[in-house]
Amino acid sequence: MSVLGVDLGGTKAALRLESSSGAGTGSVDSVFAWPATGGAAADLSALAAAAALDRAPAGDPVTAVGVAVPATLDASGRVRGWPNRPSWRGLDLVRELAGLWPDAEVRLADDGDLAALAEAGAAGCPDLVHLGVGTGIGGGIVLGGALCPGTARGSCEVGHVIVDRAGERCDCGRHGCVQSVASGRAVLRRAARRLGRDVGFDVLREAWRDGEPWALETVGESAAALAAAVVSLCELVRPRLVTIGGGFAAGLPGYVAEVAHRVRQFERPEGPHIHLRPAALGALSSLDGAVLLARGAAPSARCG
Repeated sequence: MSVLGVDLGGTKAALRLESSSGAGTGSVDSVFAWPATGGAAADLSALAAAAALDRAPAGDPVTAVGVAVPATLDASGRVRGWPNRPSWRGLDLVRELAGLWPDAEVRLADDGDLAALAEAGAAGCPDLVHLGVGTGIGGGIVLGGALCPGTARGSCEVGHVIVDRAGERCDCGRHGCVQSVASGRAVLRRAARRLGRDVGFDVLREAWRDGEPWALETVGESAAALAAAVVSLCELVRPRLVTIGGGFAAGLPGYVAEVAHRVRQFERPEGPHIHLRPAALGALSSLDGAVLLARGAAPSARCG
């Protein structure tokens, strides 16, 4: 049996095909960036092209597809909103994805929830909080080996924990969500304002590594906001472990250590001890979770 995991990100999508043919088992990963123009139609065409390339060997068809979804869906599977891909609003995502893999069972779930489950499994830890720092901020909570609050009651939107009521406007419309301060997109926006020009991630990374003041201040603000969210979440659920992953966090050397330093500053002496470390799966937590979903090892929030 072959299964396919798909992680729909804000700027790119990743796929992992895991096959178990007569010749043995194996996996193949592929990544592609969303088209710069063309909206949802162009995005779906690019996804269809990637799906066509990720085919299992003859005689070993893909029987299940797990899709990690950052967008908010309604009960019918239609996109209510996705700030990173606004053209997807109103898209019947369940129908579109089922059409790409008509011979497979297609399961959808929140990308942050899936990432948290994958990290909990990798760490062998049943009580875990995970935050993924990328284009946006996602994550989830696992307690007693199960998702909290549970898929029937929606996903855990850790990116929308408010850390500064007077803070910047978030893509969701509120002010001060941790995503509006700590996400990769927010950090690059602030860096551009400080320097008076556009700043790419590679430039930020080098400046951060070299200790340039503008980079230290900009990234430090992100780390402090994320630490505030971590401390608040831990006061509520008392996890054994907190993991931080995502492409932005994984790409900045020392970023997680900086968050941990800020956590130490915010902790109460009599409060929960917070054990924080980089995600074991790095930037691939959601993709690993999507494969778990395809294999039926993770609950499906929305099934097509």
